[in-house]
Amino acid sequence: MSILGLDVGTTGTKAIAFDLEGNAVASAYREYPLHSPRPGWLELDPEHVWRCVRDALAEVAQKTRHDPIRSLAVSAQGEACHGVSKSGDCLTPSIVTFDERTAGMPDWWIERKPRFELAKLTGMPLHGMYSINKIIWMRQNLGEAAGRVSKFLCYEDFVHLRLGLEPSISQSLAARTMALDAKTGDWSVEILSIAGIDRGMLARVLPSGSPVGNIPDAVADEIGLPRGIVVGAGGHDQPASALGAGIVAGGEAVYATGTVECICPIFDDFTMTPEIAASNLCCYPSCIPGLYTSIAFNFTGGSLLKWYRDVFGQIEVQEALRQGRDVYDIICEKVSLEAEDLLVLPHFTVTGTPHFDTESRGAILGLTLGTSKEALIAGILSGVTYEMKLNLELLRSAGVSIRQLRAVGGGAKSAVWIQRKADIMGIPVAVLAVPEAAALGVALLGAQAAGIIDDAKRYASAAAKVVSVKEPNRERNAAFEERFALYREVYPAVKSINHRLAKLQK
Repeated sequence: MSILGLDVGTTGTKAIAFDLEGNAVASAYREYPLHSPRPGWLELDPEHVWRCVRDALAEVAQKTRHDPIRSLAVSAQGEACHGVSKSGDCLTPSIVTFDERTAGMPDWWIERKPRFELAKLTGMPLHGMYSINKIIWMRQNLGEAAGRVSKFLCYEDFVHLRLGLEPSISQSLAARTMALDAKTGDWSVEILSIAGIDRGMLARVLPSGSPVGNIPDAVADEIGLPRGIVVGAGGHDQPASALGAGIVAGGEAVYATGTVECICPIFDDFTMTPEIAASNLCCYPSCIPGLYTSIAFNFTGGSLLKWYRDVFGQIEVQEALRQGRDVYDIICEKVSLEAEDLLVLPHFTVTGTPHFDTESRGAILGLTLGTSKEALIAGILSGVTYEMKLNLELLRSAGVSIRQLRAVGGGAKSAVWIQRKADIMGIPVAVLAVPEAAALGVALLGAQAAGIIDDAKRYASAAAKVVSVKEPNRERNAAFEERFALYREVYPAVKSINHRLAKLQK
């Protein structure tokens, strides 16, 4: 038998089947575009996303027909949500995390409840990105379509709906709506009352690893899945990655490089202090029931390399097609390990922690006529990592001790970037046998829901196999520290200019 993890991200979806030892036996990937109908607006077409999910599931089912899939769970991007009708038709676009149209919502909330009281209740530092703000905006601005909405769903519960099941959302993903009571693990009556949202318009909340149901035979046949698959509650992609990376206790954290760059540790207890909230750090249920997690992140992660690929990388794209190689390997392979003299502020979407600045923009400093493509690529790799070094220091200041990072996501496939991360961070970065840890994490949760395994946490510790550890180079670390000291000054130096540019773009 095989167990399947489905990871529905911001720009693509992966379906990966594993054996019970955590080895990937088959996979499929489908990419979809982000749409920007207005400056600052970023949306997905949920019907297009579902077609990609369906096709990926069908492809993996075909590849594993001699080793059939018996369970399934979903890892999903946070915050993105959309409205569906009673018949399950999509009535609104999916507004994704870093869409700017709800940037003003924190003021609306503060008029109704103090900022820190909101953080203590929901575990979320106040920001416009959360799903509940998107729901309020859709109800106020999408007129007749919003009036016909039966439920507002994130992508985990939306996939359940399309699989013929009752829409259910894991506690970790539900927390990213800012409507969950982080301590009780259920929808907050107070938050929904303030927002004027009936809980019947949201999915039921379940702990990760709980059974959602069996895919009906008719739906399985239509998609091309084997009959009898049990679906379990999965999780938000970042804590799902932590589980799949074997992060089941303190001292280590997962370092994910996908569309978003993120560091995700695990805690024993719910902790929210004024200092943590002021640093824009969160605390919410992890994918291991009874444990909590936080995320420090920047919205512009691997998407910045994708930007480079699309704008400047036509030669590398053609070379990748000719050689049958990953284009990002070709883009990164000629980059020197030594520190470059460019500083790239990676705020090409909006910022995450610590700034939560929706009007910041990207910047590249230090350009000369002698700047090479390789130096620009190196600057991109370093800039994204410098931003996460700021976040690592925030976590440490909040009392989180991290001795090692475990790299997952697409960026974990680049030996050049992993070494650079270790050199900049100054601590070891481990590489796993399966870099797609979110899919592995939820595959184990689905297997637990189906009774195939008894404890996803225990299996994750064994399944997350470290294949190499990049140790920081002392000399390069010293050189990067000098540049990091300058990097700290870039955001405050250009903040006012970027804000004025942002106003011109609106």
